[in-house]
Amino acid sequence: MTRDERREKLDSFGRAPALLSAALKQFPKKMWLFKSSPERWSIHEVILHLADSEATGYIRCRRLIAEPGSAVLTFDPALWAGSLGYFHQSSKEAMELIRRLRRMTHQLLKALPESVWFHSVEDPRRGRVSLEQFLEIQERHIPHHIEEMKENYVAWRRLHPPRKPATPSLRRARTSGAAPTITIKAGAMMLMNS
Repeated sequence: MTRDERREKLDSFGRAPALLSAALKQFPKKMWLFKSSPERWSIHEVILHLADSEATGYIRCRRLIAEPGSAVLTFDPALWAGSLGYFHQSSKEAMELIRRLRRMTHQLLKALPESVWFHSVEDPRRGRVSLEQFLEIQERHIPHHIEEMKENYVAWRRLHPPRKPATPSLRRARTSGAAPTITIKAGAMMLMNS
């Protein structure tokens, strides 16, 4: 990876929490617990997963810098989601954790000398991972889960389509400023515009 490529990755890595916040504003809160299938995560669960991942990434990054050659901690995301009670945890606090940890790691990475980028650690699942590879993996993580959230939203929208607009006569009354008149005749109710 060239220095310019690394700089681009670092910028993207640093912007990811803002991208996540912007994406979350597009999804109604009432659907954050929706799961398109039992094995998929809800938006709420994805946020909590991202906080756990950011916390472990924070430690991994520092091991890469300070203890090259050492083994790093891995975790089973599904096991953590099921065992840590994601449903009962605060997505707001998780977002704050993501923002703070990512900001600290981003600032640390920007200040590193060139030689440190070639440090590596042993990852039980991936084998030897360099700091550059760590950056590439982490840089893609939040955008990957934003796409997952979008898919969840599309599935939710299919089951909960937007409400149909009001009837034309009611819309006309609302936009003209005139109060509609309701007349009851022989047990039937009629709506009339004044």
